This record gives sequence, C-alpha cells and structure tokens, in this order.
Amino acid sequence: MADDKVEGEGSYTGAKQYNDGVKRTVQSGKVEQAARDAAKQPEDKAAEAEGKRHSHGEDPQLNRK
Repeated sequence: MADDKVEGEGSYTGAKQYNDGVKRTVQSGKVEQAARDAAKQPEDKAAEAEGKRHSHGEDPQLNRK
C-alpha cells in the first residue's frame, strides 16, 4: 500500500516513467524513422478538419492589438 500514495500535481513517478521511456526510445536509434512515420499519418489532418468543422472560428482576442 505504500506505493498507492497520492503525489498530486507534478507526479514524480509519472515524470520518471516518461523520462525513462524517452531515453529508451532515443537509445533505440529509431527516432528519425518514428518521426517520418508520424508525419505520414493522414488522421491528423482529418482530425484537425473535423475539429474546425465544429469551430465557431478564431477567437477575436487572438488578433487584437
């Protein structure tokens, strides 16, 4: 039960797991291929288009001077 403690915002355990995963991925030497594969994914464009279809347009505050 000692492992069930609540860490709250900024989980040290989660950050360590993420960092370890990133380190393993980089050391595997497959980063460039994974990036090329991700760039080929058409789902991203389709998801963006679907989101824009439901949008009410850009927030006018973004372009306010």
